[in-house]
Amino acid sequence: MTDERRFARLASDPAGGPGTIGLPNDGMCLSVYLLLHPPRKPRQVLLGRLDPGGPWIRAAALGPERVARIGDRWVLPATQLLLFEGPDEAARRIATELLGRPDLRLAGPRVFSEAYARPGGPSDPHWDLQFVYDGEWPAGSPPPERGNLWRELQFVDVARTPTGAFGRAHGDVLALAGLPPRSEA
Repeated sequence: MTDERRFARLASDPAGGPGTIGLPNDGMCLSVYLLLHPPRKPRQVLLGRLDPGGPWIRAAALGPERVARIGDRWVLPATQLLLFEGPDEAARRIATELLGRPDLRLAGPRVFSEAYARPGGPSDPHWDLQFVYDGEWPAGSPPPERGNLWRELQFVDVARTPTGAFGRAHGDVLALAGLPPRSEA
């Protein structure tokens, strides 16, 4: 019996040695998410609606077409890792650049992995590795209502919010983190 395992030892040249493969055909993302809540209200999470005029390409590799697809849906403060950046550094970058709060205390990360086929995608599924950091927003300091990236930022009761209200599968990330949105049955 042959062992058909493909280990996550990735290289641009899959002939790089035993166990080395190329990237999955539908790619992979290494992403960091901040789950921030107000004091003593862990079921409410800071979510934002993107300002389509904001510098999202630099902030989170989101071009205008992806920002338009997200539309008016909620997203977490999140970004993909920069090449060779560690998750802790990315979490600090999100706190500073996306929220203007380099002083946030963050715990984590909790790490989740998902692979899923996208409609019309290649044979290999897309693979996401998600680093989730938790934190409490400082008492007496409301989040900014908006900014150069956000049209709106607010604490949202995730359990009362339908899954379709979240963009970029951020509802899935919340569910993996133990905060499932309201199902739309």
